[in-house]
Amino acid sequence: MTTGASRAGARELGPSGTQPDGLAEGIARLRRALRRGARVADPGNTLAVAQLELLGAVVEHPRSRPGQLARQLNMRPNTVTTIVNALTARGMLDRVTAADDKRAVELTATEAGQQAVLAWQATNAAVLHLALSSLPGKQRRALAAAVPALDALATAIDRLADTPAVAAEPSDD
Repeated sequence: MTTGASRAGARELGPSGTQPDGLAEGIARLRRALRRGARVADPGNTLAVAQLELLGAVVEHPRSRPGQLARQLNMRPNTVTTIVNALTARGMLDRVTAADDKRAVELTATEAGQQAVLAWQATNAAVLHLALSSLPGKQRRALAAAVPALDALATAIDRLADTPAVAAEPSDD
């Protein structure tokens, strides 16, 4: 039931007493800020975020097929093909014919691709470390305490994305 106050701009609380819209906005702002901070910290990195995300997925899941990556990253198949072609041309991905289906290809990151992912991760970690060091101790501790909950949230979202037809019921745990 929506109250007059909620229609006037107050956010309704989710089942656990959180404001999902506020959390989503905060996470989106954090992603944008981290991406911007990483670009400033490493202006020599010429890979697009989508390229880095796909490359990271291949590093995590060697021998992935383009269709699997499209589903995993929620990208259109033609977008994945474009990114794969660009990364292959730059020597960051290797394509091999799948052993079980000669029509399919499997992707593996080359040494250069793995190094690009490691450099991206290191840059992001350095930006986060620098930003965290500027925060008061109480906020740093609150963020550290939130990591397990954020990991659980990411897992829950992944689970929802993997089974979109299933209506998930919120849990009070």
